[in-house]
Amino acid sequence: MQDTLKHQGLRKQLIELLELKGIKDTKVLEVMGAVPRHLFMDPGLVNFAYEDSAYPIAADQTISQPYTVAYQSELLQLNASDKVLEIGTGSGYQTAVLLGITPLVYTVERQQILFKKTQRLFQKLRLRPKKHLFGDGYLGYQNAEPYDRIIVTAAAASLPAALLKQLKIGGKMVIPVGEKEQFMMRFTKTGENSFNKEKFGRFRFVPLLEDKN
Repeated sequence: MQDTLKHQGLRKQLIELLELKGIKDTKVLEVMGAVPRHLFMDPGLVNFAYEDSAYPIAADQTISQPYTVAYQSELLQLNASDKVLEIGTGSGYQTAVLLGITPLVYTVERQQILFKKTQRLFQKLRLRPKKHLFGDGYLGYQNAEPYDRIIVTAAAASLPAALLKQLKIGGKMVIPVGEKEQFMMRFTKTGENSFNKEKFGRFRFVPLLEDKN
């Protein structure tokens, strides 16, 4: 499927809506205005790609609402030189937005069907994260730590200690925390065992599943 003038026009309208909803980060808005969201959705849902809504993908997961993607990306305060760990590759849409700002993206997915699907899609779209990994997101990815930024795209019932440990001092992690309903949280690491905690709006995410094996 191509990225047509119609798709580009719909994206422009979506970006205008995100601005009206309070998104101000020009880098985030610019990248989301360029990333073709319809290419990350199932064929039967592409006509809804530029609605500000979440839609099912596979394995009981969703492609996040564009506002949520923009909101999390803005909270990250991401710079072009930052090394980022993404927990929950999902459809790959958020990954593509991150890659539009920094090439240093490491992304982890625990659902094999989604991992294989996004692996093929990344190759097709020539998207090249530093690492695209199949594994338990609760454990992060120690081989490339520490990270300047960590973004978690599923709801954690409690804070994953391994992820906080993999954050660089001065680094930031954005994560939805809670069970039925979540608060978006941002943790800034101020020392080896100290963090500044900020609480933002309420959201609903699919749960971050921990490998119990």
